Amino acid sequence: MLTPFERKLLPWLAAVGFFMQALDATILNTALPAMAASLGESPLRMQSVIIAYVLTVALLIPASGWLADRFGTRRIYLLAILLFTLGSLACAVAPSLPLLVAARVLQGIGGALLVPVGRLAVLRIFQGRELLRAMSFVTIPGLVGPLIGPALGGWLVEVASWHWVFLINLPVGLLGLLVCGRFMPDLYQPTSGFDWKGFALFSLGLVLASLGLQGMGERSFSVGISLLMLLAGLAAMAGYWLYAARATRPLFSLSLFHSSTFAIGILGNLFARLGSGAMPFLTPLFLQLGLGFSPSVAGMTMIPTVLGAMLTKTLVNRLIPMLGYRRILIGNTLLLGGMMSGFAFIDAGLPYWALLCWLGLFGAFNSLQFSAMNTLTLKDLGPEQASGGNSLLSVVMQLAMSMGIAIAASLLNLFHGEQETWLPTFHITYVAVGVMSMLAALIFAQLGQEECEPTPRRDGSAP
Repeated sequence: MLTPFERKLLPWLAAVGFFMQALDATILNTALPAMAASLGESPLRMQSVIIAYVLTVALLIPASGWLADRFGTRRIYLLAILLFTLGSLACAVAPSLPLLVAARVLQGIGGALLVPVGRLAVLRIFQGRELLRAMSFVTIPGLVGPLIGPALGGWLVEVASWHWVFLINLPVGLLGLLVCGRFMPDLYQPTSGFDWKGFALFSLGLVLASLGLQGMGERSFSVGISLLMLLAGLAAMAGYWLYAARATRPLFSLSLFHSSTFAIGILGNLFARLGSGAMPFLTPLFLQLGLGFSPSVAGMTMIPTVLGAMLTKTLVNRLIPMLGYRRILIGNTLLLGGMMSGFAFIDAGLPYWALLCWLGLFGAFNSLQFSAMNTLTLKDLGPEQASGGNSLLSVVMQLAMSMGIAIAASLLNLFHGEQETWLPTFHITYVAVGVMSMLAALIFAQLGQEECEPTPRRDGSAP
């Protein structure tokens, strides 16, 4: 039983993990060109630093809840902070790109456990209105982290070096270890067996497919080897699908797809997020390599994107009942893809205030897209399916982000060729990414009228 002080402190402990993960997801993007120059690499090869982290998080999300139930929330949360902190230190001292990628995998193992385990502890302790207040507090760092991340990353690169993008995590991690070791509740839950076979098949498919796409983007493997890994990944995913159809307790039950809104929402999320996931990687590079901005100015320029997203979240609950899911998702998907393609018209002659307005509008429509897609995906699942459906949605979100970055890097490599200037390369890449995102409207068009009732039973909004 927790003391009143420990109950008040628990949301703060969970928020620390959320902040560390949210900050790390955005602080790195602005520093990529400086990191590439320091390591003697092309900026077009640096996407592996982001993909390694995102893909590791995606792989471990399904196991996070089981690990916390089996070994206790305190142990797993402390392990998460320790691995994240050690991974940050390893990233800061990495002398080459391969070692930096390996360190990011270690950091990603910790990051994959931080948010789910902290949120699980809050869910176990609080109920009713207390739970609503606690969860609202915990999610605030998820908004603050992306707000300050790009600007902080750019500023650190200029006043110090890119290494401080990772070193900044060390004092927060050490403080978290000391406080969580004393006050984090150690909660256990009776667990059934974990589907290790399904986990292995599913993870193998994700890793191989992502490595195949990344190999084609970086040209670190031959085209033949990259295609072979991509096909092997798809084969492993097909193997999981066949296995899950017969398994008693599969990692992700295929019965989830009996809900047409879930099936459409998951597929729509996957394809729509290919473009949206590429933008946080693509835009800081565009601002620095294409428009010649300094890292700090590029980071500050990204702030309106986050502000637009935050403001839109206050309007989502009004827009969905007014327009319905089908209209919002088809219309907003096309509009958002058009806005991505519209970056092709941005050059050094565009007034700075107009660029800020464009980024703010993009952030607003991007946030509306995420909130509508996620709520549609989860709204018709029963209580017994909610956990599995939410976990699969989280995996798809991370997977789509890593695939989007890999595709964007492949397009940059393809279009840049022997050109001396970067601006035309980014322009045509934005057009391709925007058109790719628009294709998701074909999936959302499959929603029937009876599936578009704007009465969500579960809030699946995402930061």
